[in-house]
Amino acid sequence: MAKTIGDTDLKNIYVRLHILETGGYKLALTLRYKTEEIESFHTLDEALTILSSYLKNPFITALLFTTEMDLTFKINKKNAGSLTEQPPTFKNASPVMLEMIEKGIVKL
Repeated sequence: MAKTIGDTDLKNIYVRLHILETGGYKLALTLRYKTEEIESFHTLDEALTILSSYLKNPFITALLFTTEMDLTFKINKKNAGSLTEQPPTFKNASPVMLEMIEKGIVKL
């Protein structure tokens, strides 16, 4: 998540896949503030609940990078959302992600 409303202490939120030794996964949320970073691990449902609470307060933009496209979600001043597709920034999946897809841990 990026582009905040006003000058806030929280600058960005990054989400990445964290693979557990048991074969499952959680999402690692990194909240980047002006002076520190805080990382926490959550299930998909927990992460979506947390992330949704930051939309419009303070973030107005969320970016999703995939190997097929970059997807940008923006909220305007009238609370209307828009999606924009762009060519992918990252064209190749990581070996770890390919292995997880092969094992059926992550489904496409």
